[in-house]
Amino acid sequence: MAQFLRNPLLPLFTTLAAIGASTYHLDRWHNFNYEEHEARMDELEGTLRGHIGLIEEALDRLEGTAKEEDRGKKMNEYYSKRGRDETKEKK
Repeated sequence: MAQFLRNPLLPLFTTLAAIGASTYHLDRWHNFNYEEHEARMDELEGTLRGHIGLIEEALDRLEGTAKEEDRGKKMNEYYSKRGRDETKEKK
């Protein structure tokens, strides 16, 4: 047993294994956080688009160009639209 611990390659292999395991762990953790961030940004983008639609509808009502049957149409149109996803599908 003592002969095995005195092997000069043991610290090298132990160090390489530790570096490899920590790199793998950090890569998985980074990818998970990246995906979570993308999901939050997509949700935020949809919410902001919905608010833009509401603001444009309010502006149309103030200017007197809005029709009663179009109420909520712009908000739904903007909210359901995803600019980044549409550009990916076209390529």
